[in-house]
Amino acid sequence: MNNMDSSVNKKSFGTAPVFFTAISTILGAILFLRFGFAVGTLGFFGVLLILLVGHMVTIPTALALSEIATNEKVEGGGEYFIISRSFGLNIGATIGISLFFSQAISVAFYVIAFTEAFEPVFNFFRDRFDIVLPRQVVSLPAMTLLSFLILKKGANLGVKALYFVVVILFISLTLFFLGETEYSQTGEPKFLSGSFRNMSDFFIVFAIVFPAFTGMTAGVGLSGDLKNPRRSIPLGTITATVLGIIIYLFISWKLNISASPEDLVSNQLIMSKIALYGVIVIPLGLAASTISSALGSVMVAPRTLQALGVDRSFPSSKLNAFIARGKGETNEPFNGSVITCFIAFIFVALGSVNVVAEIISMFFMVTYGSICLISFLHHFGADPSYRPSFRSRWFLSLLGFIMCAWLMFKINTFYALAALVLMTFIYIFIHYYHRERQGIEAIFQGAMFQMSRNLQVFLQKSKKIGSSQKWRPSVICVSQDSFERDNAFKLLTWISHRYGFGTYIHLIEGYYSRIAHLEADQFLTQLIEKSEDEKSRVFMDTIISPSYTSAIAQIIQLPSISGMDNNMILFEFDKENPVNLSQIIDNYALSRSGDYDVCVLGTSGKKINYKKGIHVWIRSYDYENANLMILLSYIILDHQDWKKGMIKIFDVCNESELDQTRKNLINLISTGRLPISRKNIRILKKEENVHIKSLINEKSADAGLTLIGFRGEQLKHDKERLFTGYENVGNILFVNARQQKVIK
Repeated sequence: MNNMDSSVNKKSFGTAPVFFTAISTILGAILFLRFGFAVGTLGFFGVLLILLVGHMVTIPTALALSEIATNEKVEGGGEYFIISRSFGLNIGATIGISLFFSQAISVAFYVIAFTEAFEPVFNFFRDRFDIVLPRQVVSLPAMTLLSFLILKKGANLGVKALYFVVVILFISLTLFFLGETEYSQTGEPKFLSGSFRNMSDFFIVFAIVFPAFTGMTAGVGLSGDLKNPRRSIPLGTITATVLGIIIYLFISWKLNISASPEDLVSNQLIMSKIALYGVIVIPLGLAASTISSALGSVMVAPRTLQALGVDRSFPSSKLNAFIARGKGETNEPFNGSVITCFIAFIFVALGSVNVVAEIISMFFMVTYGSICLISFLHHFGADPSYRPSFRSRWFLSLLGFIMCAWLMFKINTFYALAALVLMTFIYIFIHYYHRERQGIEAIFQGAMFQMSRNLQVFLQKSKKIGSSQKWRPSVICVSQDSFERDNAFKLLTWISHRYGFGTYIHLIEGYYSRIAHLEADQFLTQLIEKSEDEKSRVFMDTIISPSYTSAIAQIIQLPSISGMDNNMILFEFDKENPVNLSQIIDNYALSRSGDYDVCVLGTSGKKINYKKGIHVWIRSYDYENANLMILLSYIILDHQDWKKGMIKIFDVCNESELDQTRKNLINLISTGRLPISRKNIRILKKEENVHIKSLINEKSADAGLTLIGFRGEQLKHDKERLFTGYENVGNILFVNARQQKVIK
């Protein structure tokens, strides 16, 4: 269905259409109707500041656009194509739809401005016959004629017409510069007389004249019709932008020395009072500039819409096919042109787009900001596949992005927010129908790689985390049973939610081979999908190793993704069928050789009762584990699964130690600012005939998670018995701290 394939479409345009479309839009309605007002309001240097600020957006955008266009083949859709292929189709479609409406409404804006060229005619009927003609008397027939020409003849006629109107534009501006006025001859029109004026109105005036700068990318929309987009887009765009700056600079100077500020503000066609034969050539130049801008927009907007249809951006397949369908050898977007003209007719009939014009500026700002951001991220990400033949500078692209964001809110905060909210709703709607498409992470990936690399190197060199006394868990877990039970993964998810870091590794026993590698890739894909479903922040990976012991030896040497060293290893076994418990015990000493805290999770088939909270059991002979268990409980409780849970501490000690033990725990909870109520501290007297396991089975039968400390000496003596005998209890986390943690 892709009618825009380069092998099918006949490319007929060179660089000239890009240049003429851009320059005729830059030198458009604002130049003839509003620039005199700007000079009269702000003064010559105030307008110079507007030119400087405006081109702090347009120049970086032109350079970024040229850079991107020389790196990849730009198909139909111009700016939309560039953004969608960088940010992903969903975000690209969001900006593309907004851009299309801006371009379509711009057609109406320029047609309405075209009617101002007939002001002498309107004045004649008003003065001679006392008839006030509505502007639609001219604008609607003009829109009808424009639509007929585009629908009948297509872009080829539009480009030919551009040559004609640019000649008229050139003649009009030449006669304007040759003209003289009484003010320029008898007044004091010195160059330095144009001081700053009314700077409190700077952004009001900027909002009025900013559309003059938006024509810079107009020619890019013809990308699908260009023989060599990589050459034509940079050359045509940059040339038009630079020439536009020069012309606006000299026009500002000419206006400043040719008329008083009062005349500049009050007469929107003040240029006709300055130019030679101005009564004729300036309205003619206005007509030529506005109709050429309208031609540029009415050629570009349908191509943006056609590209959206080709990419199936809309929820209806029939609508996409209708919009994408082209006509003739050049794949002329006839259907897109019909829709564009229909939208333009609506706004022309309304007679004014003053309110909509500011929102149009917002969408153009979003587009330009996106292009600059794409360029900056490519520079920062250092992707070796990004090899443009023309290069901008990363700081210029960053400047363009920042200026776009800042100016949106300075021009009109309400419209800026309205534009962003509208685009958010469009994105949500598109994402709902196209969830399978890649998102914004594609272009950010390279930047994130660079940031991660730089941070890792910085942390390693600085050793700040290694020397810090503030502890946080960085846990690594290895399991062969990832797809049989997921309690260990859940525990890592809880720990990694906010305070800690977790790495989950699925073990594939065997020797490394091509088949094993493919199997590992499949498992990793499943694990990542599971992590996404659970909204987990755990880093997932796989390892192929000949044995469980060799796998442990490998993973305890792995660096943590957090930048700090891993400091805790998590093993897990099934309480009902503890077949791998002996493996865990055999590898305890190996784990401790890496100076790790060791945790062993006994998983239960019982449903986790989060409301019953976390129980921490402390015994007099393993106090070095107490603080680690309390800290882990606090970290786990922060996860939303445990939002209705609480921490209960059970301390079993001799009768003579009851009061002091309670005081010590209360003081620890208080000074450590831990969210544990005093009523949840239970001090139990040690009974000679009652085994600790019986107490735990009794008191913690309903607990969501139970933490019990153990020592290496116990493990050597009791072996598997250390972890068994807790039939009534659900999930149990056995904790062995390498050293006592400090709770501050």
